[in-house]
Amino acid sequence: MGYDNLKLEKGMYRQEGMNFTQVLESLDPSENYRGTALEGTDAFQRQLKRFGIRAKGAGSSPVEKFFRTMDSAVLFPEYIARTVRQGMEENDILPAITATTTVIDAMDYRSIYSIPADADKELKDVMEGASIPETEVKTKEHLVQLSKRGRMLVASYEAIRFQKLDLFGVMLRQIGAHIQKQQLADAVNVLIAGDGNENAVGTAPISGTKGKLAYDQLVEFWGQFDPYTMNTILCSTATMTDMLKIPELQNPLTGLNFQGTGKLSTPLGAQLHRTSAVSDGVIIGLDNRYALELVRAGDVLVEYDKLIDRQLERAAITSISGFGKICDGASCVLNV
Repeated sequence: MGYDNLKLEKGMYRQEGMNFTQVLESLDPSENYRGTALEGTDAFQRQLKRFGIRAKGAGSSPVEKFFRTMDSAVLFPEYIARTVRQGMEENDILPAITATTTVIDAMDYRSIYSIPADADKELKDVMEGASIPETEVKTKEHLVQLSKRGRMLVASYEAIRFQKLDLFGVMLRQIGAHIQKQQLADAVNVLIAGDGNENAVGTAPISGTKGKLAYDQLVEFWGQFDPYTMNTILCSTATMTDMLKIPELQNPLTGLNFQGTGKLSTPLGAQLHRTSAVSDGVIIGLDNRYALELVRAGDVLVEYDKLIDRQLERAAITSISGFGKICDGASCVLNV
């Protein structure tokens, strides 16, 4: 069956364990298009081509083109979900601070953890006949808290039907950016306060004067991570500004890297990320390989029934996610 004669229906959004694009791919596999002009497109993109819907560029189609037929109207919720997801991925720093992402098909999730003692971290010689040192992995006592974050799309079909998809997509990407910002705030909260399993972030006293950040304090902070490595730093714009004024961070290589790539790094080897989710005067350091687990309950969700029936007024766009801490000691907070 070719892409140009598929029967599209609302039920394709209700297939258990599969999203809309996966259902399309099962009916119209992309591998069938190798060596053709459509190679590199997925099943959803081929459906847009089928109905002559152009989603980007100066010549993009108007919103109403999705509703020329019942089949093409079924594509509209997936278009919204994809565009919102694109907005979530733009300038998203969650991949830079999470060690792993777990996708579940439920609202309850209990993660695992390991808190080895100092003696457990040493790989000692094992004598013949002696027992091998153990690393105990346990199930957490409390469930990972999942939060639904989203926005309500409030617009009448009459108000947007003639708007170009290129402009409408900007609005949708903004919704995605707002959802991503809320999820990042959830991640920061878990890094600091823990995930409900008595694993709030640890702090250790450092030298210096409160309110004044110096290179010595950063080095002491870095030293708290043994045996982990502080390879990521989260802080606010004001705190980052103060940090970049430290003389030791004003070496030519740091400036050259920033001017050439737009990325900031420190002599301590940590990647800097600024976010308003962290309060001024607070620096969160972490080893992003071991500190945090991102748990997602499915993909971006849209109220497809409303959207297909042109009932855009108050159509919810949501994403359900939560965060759990993995290894104790892989994240720490410095209060300047």
